[in-house]
Amino acid sequence: VQLQAYGGGLVQAGGSLRLSCAASGRIFSDRAMGWFRQAPGKEREFVAAISRSGAATRYAESVMGRFTISRDNAKNTAFLQMNNLKPEDAAIYYCAVHSMGLLLRPFNDGEYKFWGQGTLVTVSS
Repeated sequence: VQLQAYGGGLVQAGGSLRLSCAASGRIFSDRAMGWFRQAPGKEREFVAAISRSGAATRYAESVMGRFTISRDNAKNTAFLQMNNLKPEDAAIYYCAVHSMGLLLRPFNDGEYKFWGQGTLVTVSS
């Protein structure tokens, strides 16, 4: 499975961005998906995850109410809509394919088998 994350860029605080993650291979629709991020000098952290059907989602507390994860299995693509962005949201954002279809320990990056290369989000204050 190959993942291509894109949609990052520079945005002012309070603005919005929509990240996309395009996946190759038929495995995409069978697995949960997640978004993680890593800011300079910090550990990679969980942002959001979605089950294979899209019926279940999980969010980090820091983004709840501002970010929305979704997916289109017909297009092998996952999305992360980010609204009301804050300077602390600036990071490289990575998408990842979970080892299962359900959201088993979605916060744990060890549960994800495949990772994209990341897309940079910069938020100016």
